Amino acid sequence: MNKNDSPLYQSLIMGDFASEGDLIHLITDDEEADQSQLESYSEEIPILSVRNTVLFPGVVIPITVGRERSIKLVKKAQKGDKMIGVCAQVNPNNDDPSWDDIYHVGTIAKIVKMIVLPDGNTTIIIQGKKRFKIRETITEDPYFQAKVEYLEETFPEGNKKIQALEESLKDAAAKILQLNPDIPREAQVALDNIDNTAFLTHFLSSNITAPVESKQKLLEINDGVDRATLLLEFMMKDIQMLELKSEIHKKVHTDIDQQQRDYFLRQQMKVLQTELGEEGPEKEVEELRARGKNKQWPEEVGKHFEKELDKVLRINPSAAEYPIALNYAEVMVDLPWNEFTEDNFDLRRAKDILDKEHHGLEKVKERIIEYLAVLKLKQDLKGPILCLYGPPGVGKTSLGKSIAKALGRKYVRMSLGGLHDEAEIRGHRKTYVGAMPGKIIQNMKKVKSSNPVYVLDEIDKLSSDFRGDPSSAFLEVLDPEQNKAFVDNYLEVDYDLSKVLFIATANSLETIQPALRDRMEMIEVTGYTMEEKVEIAKKHLIPKQRKEHGLKAKDISFDKAAIVKVIEDYTRESGVRNLERQLGTVIRNVAKSIAMEVEYQKKITPAMVRKVLGGEVFDKEMYQDNSVAGVVTGLAWTSVGGEILFIESSLSKGKGKLTLSGQLGDVMKESAMTAISYLRSKAYKYGIDSRIFDHYDLHIHVPAGAVPKDGPSAGITMLTALASLYTQRKVKAKLAMTGEITLRGKVMPVGGIKEKILAAKRAGIKEIVLCKRNQKDIEEIDEQYVKGVAFHFVDNVDEVLEISLLNSKVDDPLKFTFEELSKSVEV
Repeated sequence: MNKNDSPLYQSLIMGDFASEGDLIHLITDDEEADQSQLESYSEEIPILSVRNTVLFPGVVIPITVGRERSIKLVKKAQKGDKMIGVCAQVNPNNDDPSWDDIYHVGTIAKIVKMIVLPDGNTTIIIQGKKRFKIRETITEDPYFQAKVEYLEETFPEGNKKIQALEESLKDAAAKILQLNPDIPREAQVALDNIDNTAFLTHFLSSNITAPVESKQKLLEINDGVDRATLLLEFMMKDIQMLELKSEIHKKVHTDIDQQQRDYFLRQQMKVLQTELGEEGPEKEVEELRARGKNKQWPEEVGKHFEKELDKVLRINPSAAEYPIALNYAEVMVDLPWNEFTEDNFDLRRAKDILDKEHHGLEKVKERIIEYLAVLKLKQDLKGPILCLYGPPGVGKTSLGKSIAKALGRKYVRMSLGGLHDEAEIRGHRKTYVGAMPGKIIQNMKKVKSSNPVYVLDEIDKLSSDFRGDPSSAFLEVLDPEQNKAFVDNYLEVDYDLSKVLFIATANSLETIQPALRDRMEMIEVTGYTMEEKVEIAKKHLIPKQRKEHGLKAKDISFDKAAIVKVIEDYTRESGVRNLERQLGTVIRNVAKSIAMEVEYQKKITPAMVRKVLGGEVFDKEMYQDNSVAGVVTGLAWTSVGGEILFIESSLSKGKGKLTLSGQLGDVMKESAMTAISYLRSKAYKYGIDSRIFDHYDLHIHVPAGAVPKDGPSAGITMLTALASLYTQRKVKAKLAMTGEITLRGKVMPVGGIKEKILAAKRAGIKEIVLCKRNQKDIEEIDEQYVKGVAFHFVDNVDEVLEISLLNSKVDDPLKFTFEELSKSVEV
């Protein structure tokens, strides 16, 4: 029990209070206690009202009196029999109580001692004698005086219930003493010396932690058993409250102890770090703050950074949040904010670098020079988004490095193949465990420049799943109108990407999201011609492989015919990646000979290439003489360059059945059906007996059946083959064609013209039939690659057949009869 909660202490608050004497005052002499019960007291006694205190019989307490009425009462009693009645006030704050403001059950007490203090107040020590009840009030002036009726105690002795109550009261008191360290330990000795159950009840009632109303209720009970039972109930509540306080105190005390322990340990660590010359948290933050002042970031970013540093200082360094907050501040200060490298505007130098490192690709290099020219004139051109698309191995990625070198900018590359998590682009929220900024911001931090050349490799291979759609996240990155305020989820502030020169690469445009494709400027990087591959091998691939294998220029040299053989017989690609591997194999064979110190042939010839690489892997498709009607040479585009292909057709007796073979795709099948439908509708025009369609089966075959074939460029080739078959007019020698047809006989343009023309020239083709709208594609091809080839540009099918079909042995081909055709087919 806290001393401040005791009635003796509380009575000091206002007016007549108990003094700060001994907390426990009691009579332990049983004879004196019994004698108090035998004394006779006057029926008319003065009444002293006290605040916050209830006096019980046998208990001794000090009381300080300060009110004028109370001082007169005490002085009068001191001169007389020293007996006064003590009653508790109902309202302790009332300085001038009336009879209605005091309880009418009290205790008559004897003034044991009176002490006059220097401040004028008087302290009396009183001992409770017997309970009374006010029967009649006499006067209030100069002090209270009343007639009283004394109340007798009914407390049977020797009863088992009484004994149990006494033991319970002592146990409860001992528990309270144990839980409340503020009570003097001598109180336990006093309790052990009390043998009178009635006095034990009075003593404990006087000292329990309970309001005056509860203590007054105990005083007014005449039956000792009922009083002791109620007292035990109050004490049990007191025990519960003390236990709860003790539990709370332990928790708070433990927390404070832990904090103090952590504080002292941190102080010791700080001293040790200072002695060892290591940095503490405050030093780290101050260094970051100093670095932040040198940053050229926007004002709002600077305010955000300072706010984050202040947050770091408020976090306990041992807390899990501390490294997260510190890492965030480090990321912000490590990023380049308006830190640019100076562009080199020497256009001739840039052109020399591009020409030296990349043979061909004139369209791409011209676009880069245009960009540099505009940037040189305007100085503030936003970075364009270029997308280089084309087959593998043509140098799309390495071109980005050359552009960075030509511009004098830093170079960074990000591979997007298989990327399927949107957070890889936009980053994670800081609240997530293991949160990181996106790869865009990470690479900007790594390159330490706000205007690098940023290559987004394989943008067509982005994928999406339940974690988001990365291609949609790139819409903001690759939009010149939006990327000046790019927001990374981790960074939480706008970051300017508008000065970055983004260059994307792709093998195919079909898999790129349309909205993303719309934000990029598409530049096609076509495959290399035979001549270009030879030059690339001489200038780039052979010197590179020779250096990687530890050889010198004098150790090995390649004959041009050997390079051509490697290209034609061992590689079939638009780019030069596989060509480099095959050349590396030949060079390794020479390196082995040098290392083993055996003689070898320094000049690499076609024969040595075959010896090292083995038998030819690919057979070059060459033109074959059309000795029969119904065979036409077509041109096709593949991912590894252009090819020629042959379309063969034949008739056999039947019921007009059509057979297509050669692993043809849906588009080529549709071209065949369109050609047949057109010829059936125009049979009379071309002198074809219409009965042939119903009495003969048609078989169209494209050789190399193991290779799937599809595309919209075989329309006129199919039509020419069928027209040749049905009219038995042979096709002109060394002629090839490409283009699509309509049911009206119109010839439509197709793509991949450069690759197809180069393939035709390699195969020995001398004449090529194209749609007139493809003439612009021929103009873009270097003259040296098309020299010796004649081009026929057509608008309709009639022109195609007029150019490609020769007159047959029949004098008048337009009167070629069904019977004659039947004889020809049967032969």
